[in-house]
Order: sequence, then C-alpha cells, then structure tokens
Amino acid sequence: RHVATRCDLSTMMAWAAAMLPLALAVPVPLVNFEGATGAAFEFKGLRDRSKSSWSHFHLDLEQHVGIFAGEVDAEGQPGFIKAVASGRFPDASSATARGAVVLLLKSRTPEQTFSLSFANGFSPGYACAHRGTQRWSRGCYKASFQVPASTDFVEVKIPLRDFSDLHSTSCVQESSVCPTAESLSQIRHLEISAERAGQVHLEVKSIALRPPQNSTMASAPPAEYNGCSHPVQPQLRFNISSRKEPTVPVPVDPSETLADAVCCDKRTKVYAEPQFLYEAPDIALFKHLEPGVTTFYDSTCGVPLFKAPVNRNLADFEADTKEHGWPSFRKEEVFSEHVTVDKDGFVYSSCGTHLGSYLPDAQGPRYCMDLSCIAGKPEIVV
Repeated sequence: RHVATRCDLSTMMAWAAAMLPLALAVPVPLVNFEGATGAAFEFKGLRDRSKSSWSHFHLDLEQHVGIFAGEVDAEGQPGFIKAVASGRFPDASSATARGAVVLLLKSRTPEQTFSLSFANGFSPGYACAHRGTQRWSRGCYKASFQVPASTDFVEVKIPLRDFSDLHSTSCVQESSVCPTAESLSQIRHLEISAERAGQVHLEVKSIALRPPQNSTMASAPPAEYNGCSHPVQPQLRFNISSRKEPTVPVPVDPSETLADAVCCDKRTKVYAEPQFLYEAPDIALFKHLEPGVTTFYDSTCGVPLFKAPVNRNLADFEADTKEHGWPSFRKEEVFSEHVTVDKDGFVYSSCGTHLGSYLPDAQGPRYCMDLSCIAGKPEIVV
C-alpha cells in the first residue's frame, strides 16, 4: 500500500482525470416563468364534471410565477382539476431513467396531493385521461408529488423512475411503462393536476428535467450534507458500484448511489445499507475473497481501513459477519490510523467517510461495517 501527501504532476493528472465528470448534466427547462426564452407556455385550467369544482391558471408578471388555483369537489366520486399546456417542449432525451423532474414552487395548500404528467404523440389529452385503461391510450407519463409548507419557493424533485404511462403499474414493477429517451425527446403536452377534495393553490416558477450525473463526484450529496472529503470511487470492488439506487429509508437526492447515500450523506447517519447485502447474488463477497488476508479500503479516498482475517480463519470471519448481517471486524483487523469512533458509536474514516457502527459483543470490540463504504481500491491521497 502507498499513501502519500505529495505526488508528481503525472500522478495528479491521472487522479484528476479519474474524478472528472464524464459529461456535464445540464438541466433542460420545460417551463420557466422567470423569463427564459421559449420556456413559457400558455396553461389553461380544466376540471372534472362536478358543478362545484373550478380551476384557474394565470401568470403573475410582477412575481414571474404561474399560479394554479381552484377547488376539487368530487361529490363522492373521484375528481380533479388541471392546468394544461400544449406545444413543442425542448428535447429532454438526455434525462434517462436516473434523471429527475425538478420543480421550483410553493403552495398554500401543502395537504393537497399534486401530479405532473407529460405526453407526446397522438391525442395526448386522451392518453393522459386514461393511461392505458382504454385502447391507444399509452404514452402519457404521470407521477404524484407533494409540496412542503413553506413561505419560500422550494425545489421538489421527482425521479423519472416514479413516472409511468400505465394506470396502477409502476416503473419499478415493469420497465415497459417507464419514460424512454424517445418519449422525452418529443414532449408535446404537460399537465399539473390535483385530485384530492379541497382547495388548491400552487405557485410555479419553473419545471425542468435534470439528466443523471455521470460521475461519482456529480452524484455526491449536496455540499451541506456531504461528510466525505473525496467523491465515491467510480468502480468499487465487489460490484458495489452496480447499486445505483439510494435504497435508504429517508429522502436523499435521486442522483445518489447507494454508496453516496450510506457513506457520505449525513441525512442517513443512523441508517445502514440493506442487511446481508454482502450475500446478494450480484455481490457475493465471500465468493470473491482470495485465500489469505484481504485489505478493505475506503470507498472514497482509498486509505486502508481493515484487513481480515487476522488471528482467526476465513470461516470465523464469515460466521461473525453472518451473525450480524454486515462485515464484522475485530480490534486486530483495524488500521487505527484511519479509523475512529465517535461518542455515539459511529465509525468514520480519516477521510470523513461514515463506515458503520462500533458494537462490542461478548468477544470484545466489534466494528460492524457497511460493505458499500469499505469497497474502495487503494489510491494516492493528496
């Protein structure tokens, strides 16, 4: 292993090249009432057949917002009000499955549930009204969202994987209902709707499609939540980099990978990667370990953290790990110069990476680690 504080120019250039984004993720503006050329479309209010429901959409030119207001009165039946715009929207095909729709808005009715729909092709109004429940009604992609109570405009992100063009079928369940690059390239119809009985008031500044970010640096958590001093490495060992979704029980940015969320995002501090992830067929940690001692490196900066097995055999290491559900290391297996434990028992690397928890048992000190955070390759730390 080699950890250095200085390196020559060629090494620095190689490190920088590895960490640079493969491409810039530039948001594609669909609607912008703040003056962006070509991105302010005319919206019209629509409502259900209830005599009491009403819908209105108008522009506040001084505040540069579109205001969607009304009331849903379903009279005991499913109801809705909508704000609808048609036209030739910008090509957003760069926003593939890992992208997101980003709305800048605020609401006086945070209890209301809203939906955003987009469609292309033939009869988009028909498609959005039926979404696969009638013949030839596919091609309108819909997802729900809520707006937190706030006096200021907030950014609401809807991952594209949340959209579906088939009623009652999610993109996660069936890939054929997910938005495609072709459907994103030819958006001709956009709807904002409210379907919960009650008042509706929504102020919209902009709607954009944000492409996925193509580097681990770009997929890092926002700066205020990022505890890591380095980006997650692009090709982690044990196939950890294949886990692109941040499967944690708290909201994080949709662009984050599992390693970004678990190892770097401070919002997930008390949560771990899925238990027994190391046993998953696509990971299979113990099938990939060579005989002898294996060194585990930080998934961001690459410093050595643990080596195992030490003073025990591989079967003992595996049994200890299996008992708890996460890779478990003992005192003799720790690179103490790079591993610290805070007063609450959380374990961190010298690069700020959150590694897991310190949970002593009857055998003594035990470090219960997230494989996602110790799957790095040895790197030069500068």
